[in-house]
Amino acid sequence: MSRLVPAPDALVGSRFDVAVSKMLGISRAKAADLIESGQARVLDRAIAKSGTLLYGETVEFDIAEERHEPEPVCLDMAIVYEDDDVVVVDKPVGVAAHASAGWTGPTVLGSLLKRGVRITSYGAPGRQGIVSRLDVGTSGLMLVCKSELAYKEMRRQFSEHEVVKTYHAMVQGNLKEDKATIEAPIGRAKVSDFRFCVTPSGKPAVTHWDVLDRFGEATLVSVNLETGRTHQIRVHFSSIGHPLVGDPMYGANPVLAGELGLDRQWLHAMKLEFRHPRTHLWTSVESHYPADLAHALELMRARHASTGLEAAD
Repeated sequence: MSRLVPAPDALVGSRFDVAVSKMLGISRAKAADLIESGQARVLDRAIAKSGTLLYGETVEFDIAEERHEPEPVCLDMAIVYEDDDVVVVDKPVGVAAHASAGWTGPTVLGSLLKRGVRITSYGAPGRQGIVSRLDVGTSGLMLVCKSELAYKEMRRQFSEHEVVKTYHAMVQGNLKEDKATIEAPIGRAKVSDFRFCVTPSGKPAVTHWDVLDRFGEATLVSVNLETGRTHQIRVHFSSIGHPLVGDPMYGANPVLAGELGLDRQWLHAMKLEFRHPRTHLWTSVESHYPADLAHALELMRARHASTGLEAAD
């Protein structure tokens, strides 16, 4: 049986075998077998299992039967703040904000509901309670609304940029300044429309950053966003010649990522500050680095220390 599936937004830019495994809810090894046997392919383009799924493409499957399994629950997604109005989770990498066509992995919304957390019915179907999102490949803090009052107020706060969102990112190279602002509009790239880029026709985007630590070949920064464009941090740092470590989609060195054990961009939503929708008290929630990013940071610090010692000898 042949089936055509548009590339899900959450999987654009993924390896093809990873995308197929998520779309069908099967192991990556089984997905690779389907690709190599020609049972999973992209229309009008030859693609290997290690190839990248692009925006707007259609995947064709020739499979005997479809698998219909319930959405998996992410049990290791920590709840770091919760009351009657809002819940803030520490989203692991590989978890989508909400369900979308072709996505069979865990979601923040689905995992909360299956764990018994009550979520408001306000919002689009399948996206209820969600007023801001994190990409599948980005970890960290994400707020979901439990009450109707919270949904209306937090949606307003996010849309008017009143919420303070602080990310930590490791970028390639040595940033010249200790702090700066990148203000450049972002839109879809014409030559590769699965990516985004700085373009005069894009939407306004403002990114503030401060250096936290320097390693010569990379710089650790704290980032605050005034706007929330898709891939904003990744695009803005790439546009100034300093792509995020582990982000080959936007020009990062894959060799460095491999040496640091990274298979995603070094980016984490570290802190969320907002005015509580009911009490109006200023509320601050903080996270910590997940294991993969902490390990990569430790290796980078060790590389830098080793380089310094060699230079001193």
